[in-house]
Amino acid sequence: MKLILYCQHVLGMGHYMRTLEICKALAEHEVVLITGGAVVDAPVPAHVREVRLPGLMMDSDFQGFFTTEPNRSVDSVMAERRSLLMDLFRREKPDRLLVELYPFGRKKFRFELDPILRSIRDGSLPRCRVVCSLRDILVEKEDVRAYENRVITTLNRCFDGLLVHADPALVRLEETFSRVDEIAVPVVYTGFITSKPPAQARQRIRESAGIPGDARLIVASAGGGKVGGALLQAAADSFPLLDSNTWLCIFTGPFMDPGVFQSLESRAAAESFHFDPQTGSSVHSRLRVASFTPDFLSWLAAADLSVSMAGYNTCMNLMAARVPSLVWPFAQNREQRLRAERLTRFGGLDLLEDADLEPERLAGLMKGRLLHRKRPDPRLDLEGAANTARWLADSPEMRR
Repeated sequence: MKLILYCQHVLGMGHYMRTLEICKALAEHEVVLITGGAVVDAPVPAHVREVRLPGLMMDSDFQGFFTTEPNRSVDSVMAERRSLLMDLFRREKPDRLLVELYPFGRKKFRFELDPILRSIRDGSLPRCRVVCSLRDILVEKEDVRAYENRVITTLNRCFDGLLVHADPALVRLEETFSRVDEIAVPVVYTGFITSKPPAQARQRIRESAGIPGDARLIVASAGGGKVGGALLQAAADSFPLLDSNTWLCIFTGPFMDPGVFQSLESRAAAESFHFDPQTGSSVHSRLRVASFTPDFLSWLAAADLSVSMAGYNTCMNLMAARVPSLVWPFAQNREQRLRAERLTRFGGLDLLEDADLEPERLAGLMKGRLLHRKRPDPRLDLEGAANTARWLADSPEMRR
């Protein structure tokens, strides 16, 4: 079976990483992955052909596009993308099209998606089954009625199924979308999407990084890095208040503001080799900064505490690694806070408020978490990628 997966990451990289997990689970099939945001240094599975459209990203207010290529206008990029997509579908003739988020989001990509969907529906393009791939929680909209009208119309007219990557025991779609009963296509909960930590990840990471076996490791992260700089700076400011047997590794994300990254990197570099008066020798820094690692889940498995944002991928990684966690939800919309609040019921995860980012307060919270060592015990379906691949292959309830 040939599948085309369409995924556009326009601010962070969570959507892209989640789609890669689905790609991995489709190893028995021919997969074409269509992307078009900033490059993410993550390995693409060998059975996947990634087709990168000319890049479009969105500003932090989600108000407008900008191009990832210098000296190109947004209009010219949009026109080229539209043409490339149409040619691709004519050439590939897929059996399935999995569209990430649209029509629940990515409204600004209608310029290229709607022509494809219309052409599949009216037979101008070879027919294929069209499925929406949807995150657990939707962000709030200003005009809810108009938004839900548009979603229902497009979904019922152009799609054959809706896969919700969540466990309904934690959160249901109707909590953030009021008209689920008007959806005419099958709605399937796949479970949450995350990989599992590799065997022996804790030992491997600690040995390769030179972290002593009895040391306590904190991993601080900010997803893609477009937001979260304040959290990482607070973690770095708090670090000197922790004892000398604690290590901190900060992953900023590839899209972190360069000034923030450079500030954190300089702080780590200043401590790279310092004199230890107790031993009379130089020791390696216990503070490290990196922009990204494709082995992030292994780092979480090696950690005694995670300090992070509360995005979908990070939260599910935290649950899979069962690492004690402090999370600071993104405040611009309800998504991260709602998810994090629900996850606190499994223990081992606490929310940070803005006031908690004061260095002494954050240091105290980190010390408390390291002392009590309570790990999350998530009673959740975390097999979303495998379940998605299975459903796409079997398509037991496809409407057409």
